[in-house]
Amino acid sequence: MREILPQSLIDLAAECSFPLYVVGGTCREFILGVRALQPDYDICAPASADELIEAAEKCGFEICGVFKNTGTVKMRFGGDSFEFSSFRSDKYVRGVHRPVRIYFTDDIMLDAKRRDFKCNAVYYDISAGQFVDPLGGIPDLKAGVMDTVAPAAKVFGEDGLRLLRVCRIAAQTGLKPTEECFEGAKANAALIRDIAPERIYAELNAILHADEKYGLKYGHYNGLKLACELGVADYILPELTAGRGMSQRQDFHAHDVLEHSLRCVMYSAGDIRLAAMLHDVGKPYCKVTSGAFYKHEEEGERIAREVLCRLKAPKRVTEETARLIALHMYDYDLAARETKVRRMIVANKDIFFKLMELKQADFSACRDDLSEAPAVKKWREIYQEMVKEKVPFNLRELNVKGDALIAEGIPAARTGEILHRLLMECAVVPSLNERSKLISAAKRINREL
Repeated sequence: MREILPQSLIDLAAECSFPLYVVGGTCREFILGVRALQPDYDICAPASADELIEAAEKCGFEICGVFKNTGTVKMRFGGDSFEFSSFRSDKYVRGVHRPVRIYFTDDIMLDAKRRDFKCNAVYYDISAGQFVDPLGGIPDLKAGVMDTVAPAAKVFGEDGLRLLRVCRIAAQTGLKPTEECFEGAKANAALIRDIAPERIYAELNAILHADEKYGLKYGHYNGLKLACELGVADYILPELTAGRGMSQRQDFHAHDVLEHSLRCVMYSAGDIRLAAMLHDVGKPYCKVTSGAFYKHEEEGERIAREVLCRLKAPKRVTEETARLIALHMYDYDLAARETKVRRMIVANKDIFFKLMELKQADFSACRDDLSEAPAVKKWREIYQEMVKEKVPFNLRELNVKGDALIAEGIPAARTGEILHRLLMECAVVPSLNERSKLISAAKRINREL
């Protein structure tokens, strides 16, 4: 274990007049035999924040934040991040995310019991070079299970965010909740409603990228699946879980709407997983209101915006996700003419490759078919031909600018619309992208307006 720790941390432990421990994720990773690409180090000790800071500054650590009410210190050394916390015991009121009272202690057992899962309550004494396991987290890790540090009903009842943490850690590591852990989380699923939307979104996003932590294949799918099985998803994503048990055409789909959505996430690239998760979120609404899935992509765009607004997702993420959902059914029957596909590609060039990723994941999720989706094959061939023809994909690549059109007598107020029309015409007829031809075409368009 000592071999994987940065030298700065070993030096800090030597400087401290008290035992300094690494706890949580780093210990868990070592025992499981995995390693994060960008590890963060949680450290703790039976010492105050001031005592730690005094030692850390002598060793050249940069102090980034101090929170004396919780005994927490955030630090950096070179490219490594560290978070220190004093040994403590917390008192919670059911449903309140933050502890209502904190007691500092020098008892490692009390510190262990205030954590969430036994696998996160394994300590490594840096100077002594040995593990300290007050609650039996190491046997759990070796058995591949997660158990709570106290009765599960108490642990999840204290902090609703742990309902998503169990899903994230299981997704990232492959550990499975024990039966008591599972049932305790399930019984307290409603407490997720007490957690701030920003915290929920952060944990949900971490679950969607869980496979990237240690390279566990389909970990993100497993995390979402667990959130659905626990009932947590019913509270944070009711529009998604409304598809549970909702059957689809057997000749196209092997799964109900919810499972299809989860499998779309499973087969998707990391940069489109929000869109993959929500791509069919309009289906339950359409089925209930009209008896069919017709135009579910339009309702899905609207509903996805509402969901992401509720979760306080970044506006850029919300906008891109909504656009992908609105377009995911385009050319589903391969009936769109090449000219229309060309215009669609140019109009959506900023998200075109992500749209192809979503089309592929959607296709694969229907019947677990990993072959190239027919629409993706068609679009890829059209795009490659457009590149060969040197089609302009944005206004910067158009060989005329607004000032040139104004100089030709075209009203300034119309130049934006006319340039866009020229771009769409060049998508179909690339040879039009010459200055003189574009000016002539602009004049024609101006007369038509």
